[in-house]
Amino acid sequence: MYAVIRTGGKQYRVSEGDVIRVETLAAEAGSSVELGDVLMIADGDEIKIGTPVLEGAKVTADVTAHGRHKKIEVVKFRRRKHFDRRTGHRQNYTELKITGIAG
Repeated sequence: MYAVIRTGGKQYRVSEGDVIRVETLAAEAGSSVELGDVLMIADGDEIKIGTPVLEGAKVTADVTAHGRHKKIEVVKFRRRKHFDRRTGHRQNYTELKITGIAG
């Protein structure tokens, strides 16, 4: 059984027991969250697709940690113009462990 959820402007395919990193959620580490934007649930040959979301479907997850991804280096460069600008960015994330899919 798996589900497709939407959080933080991105879509994720999750199964029970998966550990995923999503955009930062306002929840304490160790707490439980419910993700309500479930787009699809598949259980064997039975597939439910929402328009755009499934009513009454939810995915529960435990917040395991908050952190920051590795640094992404951004380079702007113009050839033959003596222009070279470098900057970096680290995105925050919330790590979730999927505990259940209901719907």
